[in-house]
Amino acid sequence: MYCQEARDTPSVELSCYYDIYNEILGKGASKTVYRAFDEYEGIEVAWNQVKFYNFLRSPEDLERLYCEIHLLKTLKHNNIMKFYTSWVDIANRNINFVTEMFTSGTLRQYRLKHRRVNIRAVKHWCRQILKGLLYLHSHDPPVIHRDLKCDNIFINGNQGEVKIGDLGLAAILRKSHAARCVGTPEFMAPEVYEEEYNELVDIYSFGMCILEMVTFEYPYSECTHPAQIYKKVISGKKPEALYKVEDPEVRLFVEKCLAT
Repeated sequence: MYCQEARDTPSVELSCYYDIYNEILGKGASKTVYRAFDEYEGIEVAWNQVKFYNFLRSPEDLERLYCEIHLLKTLKHNNIMKFYTSWVDIANRNINFVTEMFTSGTLRQYRLKHRRVNIRAVKHWCRQILKGLLYLHSHDPPVIHRDLKCDNIFINGNQGEVKIGDLGLAAILRKSHAARCVGTPEFMAPEVYEEEYNELVDIYSFGMCILEMVTFEYPYSECTHPAQIYKKVISGKKPEALYKVEDPEVRLFVEKCLAT
């Protein structure tokens, strides 16, 4: 069966290979990321623990999750975060998956830490992100990230190596029906709100990532709540941060991404 591998993996057997350190690398509404150690390979890794009570309400939801986990195991690219293994803990309603760990954290954290960066370096990061997106979108059907932002892009600063991560809840675009609407409002294309979209919504989000990298602020930071963002996005109003971009070439490129 297509998704059988994820379903049948014994959680106790897998978890005993890893030591979790008492250090949280990141924390969100439903996900916590811990620093951990892979005893079998002798490397430090990231242990991601996701509470699934918020988004698994039926056997069909669980089946889709198993399929998405299986998909993650098949993704192999230099600019996509390495996914080592996973298991579903039904008793504690957790999804656990182990990925590679990044020395410098997210691209957002790294950019805020290093504010004096030449545009050449930014372009180097962008090329790597685009290579990762090209790989995802070249699948049949395309793999759509749907929540691309600098918080979900990771970097090894000592090598300038950038990789797209947080694909744990990504879905394959089905030809028969649209994927569910998920994402971060500041980075979501109008089509995502309408729940009829294709892989080009990731290019829109990529444009917003560039905007964040060059202005140091979230798109639509002038808004005070998601409803205001929704209203602006649907009406085609660009974030005020766009007009703070001094480099005309960069601004034009971002506008092209947002127009896709």
